[in-house]
Amino acid sequence: MVRTGIRMPLIQRSILFGGVCAAMVVLAAGPAAAVPRESHEEKEANLRQQATGGLFHKWTFDADGVNAMPGGFASLSGHAESQASWMVAPDATAPSSPNVVAVTSGCEGGACFRLLVAEGLVYEYPDLTVRFRSADGSAGVGGMAFGVKDAKNFYAVLVDVEGRSAQVMKMVDGTITVLGKAAVTLKPIEWHSLRVQRNTIISKDFIEAFVDGVLVLSVEDQALGLGQVGFVTQGKTSLFFDTFHAVPLFSHRPLSAPAAY
Repeated sequence: MVRTGIRMPLIQRSILFGGVCAAMVVLAAGPAAAVPRESHEEKEANLRQQATGGLFHKWTFDADGVNAMPGGFASLSGHAESQASWMVAPDATAPSSPNVVAVTSGCEGGACFRLLVAEGLVYEYPDLTVRFRSADGSAGVGGMAFGVKDAKNFYAVLVDVEGRSAQVMKMVDGTITVLGKAAVTLKPIEWHSLRVQRNTIISKDFIEAFVDGVLVLSVEDQALGLGQVGFVTQGKTSLFFDTFHAVPLFSHRPLSAPAAY
């Protein structure tokens, strides 16, 4: 289900809706859902284990060697065709100069995805941001992947720079499902921004996508849980990425219980 509108942070929503939790639990009772729902205890257990190796992560690729794969990342592909070329490249226009990650994928077709994932990081509810631009004169469809199990099981938020659209999709056992798609208005700037959050409230998980600071999509889905995060391209694409941030959303929770009011 696609939802639009301004959303409040998780903590504010939890306080606001705390008084009607019992009613919502009653309403949620009914026929078994196609995807098993996590219990409160299961969610808490996943939140505790969703990130390893530290809390906040930022990559600017400026210390990586040019013309080489960025350190700490691995490429994934579900097709036998030629692999995508992921490499660190100099770019004087980069938000974080001097280097960016450049990707070129020559495979045709909408079912052709190439991924570059951060090694050693596993999240269930990530908050991801990145800056991106398409290569001069080239089409580009790409963005960020999360919940990545392997090349055939992941979520992705993709931006079509030329087509001025964004979509949230999932691939489960190689089958693609588009969860939501919307037109976007890109700012008249060279480097655009993409932010992706996967969040949870009560018994629902939802994914929100922001392009150039504007919320463009909000969808609900619980098919995939813990997984890696990184970049993704679709079809024949040339893109540049820079200044990639990843943080688990449980870091936004207070260290002590909220006041009883």
